[in-house]
Amino acid sequence: MRDHIRFILGDATIELRDIDPTMTVLDWLRLEQSRAGTKEGCAEGDCGACTVVIARPENGGLSYRAVNGCIVFMPMLDGCQLLTVEDLKNPDGALHAVQQSMVDCHGSQCGFCTPGFVMSLFALYRNEENPTDQRIDDVLAGNLCRCTGYAPIAAAAKQMYSEAAPSKDRFAAGEAQMVARLEALADDETLCVGSENRQLFAPANIDGLADILAENPDACIVAGGTDVGLWVTKQLRDIAPAVLIGRVAELRRIEETGDAIIIGAGVTYNEASSIITAHYPDFGELIRRIGGQQVRNMGTIGGNVANGSPIGDSPPALIAAGATLGLRLGSEQRTILLEDFFIDYGKQDRRPGEFVEYVVLPKPEPGTQYRCYKISKRFDQDISAACGAFRLRLDGDIVADIRIAFGGMAATPKRAAATEAALTGKPWTEETIEAALDIMEQDYTPLTDWRASAWYRMAVAKNLLRKFHAETSGPAAPIRLVGDGRLAHA
Repeated sequence: MRDHIRFILGDATIELRDIDPTMTVLDWLRLEQSRAGTKEGCAEGDCGACTVVIARPENGGLSYRAVNGCIVFMPMLDGCQLLTVEDLKNPDGALHAVQQSMVDCHGSQCGFCTPGFVMSLFALYRNEENPTDQRIDDVLAGNLCRCTGYAPIAAAAKQMYSEAAPSKDRFAAGEAQMVARLEALADDETLCVGSENRQLFAPANIDGLADILAENPDACIVAGGTDVGLWVTKQLRDIAPAVLIGRVAELRRIEETGDAIIIGAGVTYNEASSIITAHYPDFGELIRRIGGQQVRNMGTIGGNVANGSPIGDSPPALIAAGATLGLRLGSEQRTILLEDFFIDYGKQDRRPGEFVEYVVLPKPEPGTQYRCYKISKRFDQDISAACGAFRLRLDGDIVADIRIAFGGMAATPKRAAATEAALTGKPWTEETIEAALDIMEQDYTPLTDWRASAWYRMAVAKNLLRKFHAETSGPAAPIRLVGDGRLAHA
């Protein structure tokens, strides 16, 4: 095992031993490196003031990802390049194109949030050219500002490309060298940092992961850390021993077969978004609203499922689509229906030492109607009060098959079995829907909390069934596809 973290900060190679395994990137930058440009606002991945950029080798170049430094643990940097706002200026002191555009467009007032905005825009600048207005809004949704009203920042996002072409950027000029340096840091050793009583493991392959979890069956498994990070920063929980899965290549695969999409447990929302959107546009739009760009760059679908939260957004969408789950314990593998994974609040069908390996998302059959809806107080970057997903197949005007799943309506993500039974074999008419609405109360007994009352949740669930019927009975309803601002029809 390797007992130290290796990464590149700006242009300097860093090796760290004897580090607290759950120290956040934000704390390390400010407390150990005196890099005060990266700010702490919320310490929960919501405001974006702590945004930094992580670069990794990908397809022969570098992929730049804006992430929330406040909930990224230091071992997650292993094998990466970390960039902060202090790294952007040129050697002669001149501002980077992103920074200069923010100055020219008056994109900063009090300045507290500005470094986070700059780093989000820098990742966009390095990865994409000519983003649409909708794409710019999506990228900036994870950065909050009370001063500017966003218009000057959005203007800077457009101007930065004319300030200097990304291909002429000094980061582009040094990309091949940086890829070589990062590839030289890669190895097949398991990373193990921390003291004997507070260890964090990061295996490099799936067999190593299985072995470590067999030896530490009660370890906390960490994928993107977008939830576990808050356990540490907000609840001050000790999650040791912890096991990171981000270095396991086998868990980062996305494979498309003739009738399904196989999504490894380490695949992030943004990595899975395009292929899911191609087959399930509504699911893709749901992903676009899961947190900000920084959260979707780290959070994983597998982690969202394994967490078992009753208000996780991806489980209802996956259950309605008929997804299955691959689990592994040591060398033993098994597959179950995803809906059967959730047993009760905080309890899943996962044995000690067992981990989620992949999710299988079936492709929709011809003629299948599929919708999912997220109801939240804020449209973007908010936790759902209720999330509903529906899949329908008609035989003429008769319901041949229907699946209805909700999050936020019970102790687990759950199908509406009684409602489905009441609809199956009946004409797909408004009368049929209205007759089935009261039956939904047999399926769910929602709770009242600060996000919504039980009455509101039930009313929303019934109205979403009405909405689904309306959208699948008349002219096709428009769906906003991920990030491009166009309207399309399901």
